[in-house]
Amino acid sequence: MPLVNMSGSKWRLVLCTLLICAVILELAYCQKDAQKQKATPGRKSKPSKNKPEKSTNEGSSTTTAKPKNKATPAAKAQASLTQVLNRGKFKKVGETISVQTGDTLELRCRGKPVQWGVPSYLEEDDEGRLRIVQHERYGVLTLVNTTGADTGEYTCYPMYCEETDCRKEYDKAIKVFVFFPDPQELFVPSSDYYKAIQLRTNWPTVLPCQVTSPEAKVSLHREFPPVEVAVDGREISFNVKKGYTIHRPRPYHAGALYCVASLGNLRQSSTKYMLIYVNYPMAPPAPVIQASSSLVVVGENLRVSCSVVGEQDVVVEFTWEYPGQQIGRPPYTQESITSVGGGAARQQSQSVLLVDEVRDVDQGEYTCTAQNLQGAKSVSATVKVVPTTVKVVPKAKPKKP
Repeated sequence: MPLVNMSGSKWRLVLCTLLICAVILELAYCQKDAQKQKATPGRKSKPSKNKPEKSTNEGSSTTTAKPKNKATPAAKAQASLTQVLNRGKFKKVGETISVQTGDTLELRCRGKPVQWGVPSYLEEDDEGRLRIVQHERYGVLTLVNTTGADTGEYTCYPMYCEETDCRKEYDKAIKVFVFFPDPQELFVPSSDYYKAIQLRTNWPTVLPCQVTSPEAKVSLHREFPPVEVAVDGREISFNVKKGYTIHRPRPYHAGALYCVASLGNLRQSSTKYMLIYVNYPMAPPAPVIQASSSLVVVGENLRVSCSVVGEQDVVVEFTWEYPGQQIGRPPYTQESITSVGGGAARQQSQSVLLVDEVRDVDQGEYTCTAQNLQGAKSVSATVKVVPTTVKVVPKAKPKKP
């Protein structure tokens, strides 16, 4: 065969040519495989399971292990309040709902955890009718054998918790007023026949004539003389969830008042409210103290006055502390009230401390404390007592020009 007859040099040349061809083919195959991987960037190699902290970078994308963060209220779903109806149906509540007496009230509030607020009547004694359960993601309030007395506001408070310390989030509370219409009781029952309410100047006052049905018509009446009180929505207004509000109490609002509710053929009266007017000051008093002289000769008389200017008919009480108390000298005071001119009705209340025949022991600090319903404030003046041998020169009066 011709291949057998080839010389050694030619044989080596053929082997080199075959080797070069093999290298070229290998390079071409590697280049083709690289282009294929570049054309499919979505395929990524799986990171090692025993080293999750390492990242795998391809292009601009980065995959890192996510740390476990502690849950915060902002990350939780917003609280919502729903009423559970028959057969497992749910209804999102509004500002008010009505439930027939005898039926079961069931409210569900989303949150983990939540707390509930109920009318004070149920807080004092629920007779085992109230049941509150906290599930994993929501809380449930259940009230059975309901009556008209259960009428009131029910509140769900989401809780903010850190470790074992939890507190209510009042700004995220959800409230609903629940009426329990009672065919025999138009007003929420009360054990009080009379209830005293203090009317404060410029402080809104509420007469809690709460009805069990939002359909009841309510009016306000005065006992003596027996007349219906006008409700204009400005001076006096009515809210079916609260009752009547006197926005700016005045002396003529005082007296015995009551509410009358009517629904169909039923007409009933509420608890009687004894309104007592108190002229409540806007601020604590600001007393001013002044002594007849800061330098007094032994044997002379001393007058120390303390005065307060404030609203008309506001009672101001004065108390004194003085050096003579140490030896049991009794206080002699004169108190008076005078009107002060001006646009607004104002008055000056004054207390004058009288010290007759001053002695050495009367030297020192005189303190007056004035107090009203808003608070108290004290002011002081210092008096020096000199012997009779020292002549006190009065201050020269300014000369007329």
